Amino acid sequence: MLRAIVSTFLLSLAWTSVARSQDFPPVVDVELVLAVDVSWSMDIDEQRLQREGYVNAIRDPEVIRAIRRGDWGRIAVTYVEWAGVGLQRTVVPWSIIESQRDADLFAKALGEASIGRMRRTSISSALLMSAALFDNGIDGFRKVIDVSGDGPNNMGPMVTEARDRVIRQGITINGLPIMVKQRIRGDFFQIENLDEYYRGCVIGGMGSFMITIESREQFGQAIRRKLILEIAGAQPTVQKAQIEVPQSVAVDCMVGEKQWRRWRRFDQW
Repeated sequence: MLRAIVSTFLLSLAWTSVARSQDFPPVVDVELVLAVDVSWSMDIDEQRLQREGYVNAIRDPEVIRAIRRGDWGRIAVTYVEWAGVGLQRTVVPWSIIESQRDADLFAKALGEASIGRMRRTSISSALLMSAALFDNGIDGFRKVIDVSGDGPNNMGPMVTEARDRVIRQGITINGLPIMVKQRIRGDFFQIENLDEYYRGCVIGGMGSFMITIESREQFGQAIRRKLILEIAGAQPTVQKAQIEVPQSVAVDCMVGEKQWRRWRRFDQW
């Protein structure tokens, strides 16, 4: 048994060496798209907390340990901001992270980049654009889109159609619904059950899950925890108001589009 384990380990090292010497695609445990909502419904202080949460999480020692525990001990990450249809931008391109130095460089690039603010909310377009980014010359065992947002889809393709199209490509969609405003004050474009909306209309694929954020103080911890779970590929335990796994729920996946049409009619009066 020991001989077999040693042989497998040596074979893995040999393959890694050959792959690098012959310029084969880099092999990683997971390719992760961090797709972050920067629509106008997100206050600038919320966006800063969100950005700071990702900067700190990616270089956190626990996240680095999770990366190193993988079969290949490295991941590929890119950071994307999104809002309405056609309003997406890559803030940090695909980067291989397998060491603290790699993580620090990624965090530095992310921390120094400006934060965009754009109009409308098209989760569907963000998912489709993120899925296209996996055509990147990297060979990942798992492909994951980590999408955050504080409201429902209100333009572009139906979110369920985009979700299903992405899932059929073997990509997992995890969610980070931001419900700070739902708990503090009302807003025309907010919905009280954003967690149920994400669970029923947005996330999906093998091992998909979401973590809700219900206060500003939760940004950093929730983002760090979510990254660790995505890197480890683990199915989290369900905890109320923190982690949710997909379930069959009755939710209107067109609620955002209906809100927008009502607002347009009201605005024209």
